[in-house]
Amino acid sequence: MVLLFTGTLAFAQKYKSTADTGKLNVEYAKVQNDIADLTTKLAAAKSDLPDYQTKAGNAGADAQNAAASSSNDAAKATSGNLQDSKDAKNSADDAYSKAKDSRTANNKVGKQNEKIRKLTNQLKVKRQRLKDLDIMREAIMAQIPVAQ
Repeated sequence: MVLLFTGTLAFAQKYKSTADTGKLNVEYAKVQNDIADLTTKLAAAKSDLPDYQTKAGNAGADAQNAAASSSNDAAKATSGNLQDSKDAKNSADDAYSKAKDSRTANNKVGKQNEKIRKLTNQLKVKRQRLKDLDIMREAIMAQIPVAQ
């Protein structure tokens, strides 16, 4: 079983001989750079998330306040006064605008969470590739005879 497993790993490797060391090192450096870049992007995305969440919370509160104000103005407009009706319409338009702003802010939070999820998954894949390259490097180094 052990020989079968070891043979399978060796056969599945892209880089197998000492001649492949240069190519392996180039890919290894590229993967390390990708990991550093993804880590930076992920840290930035995570640091931006609280701002998005705060803006979404504020926009939601503004929308609720505008809706309550609109409701009050609409109740006044039932008296038949033309100015109250105009105020109610303006208030309703404002409440609608604030509700759209709130929805947009919540969508931005969702997009930021999705961005964080994608970056995390990409980072996981790159780290696994780095581990695979380490295994290939160890297999190549095992082929080199030790000078005594």
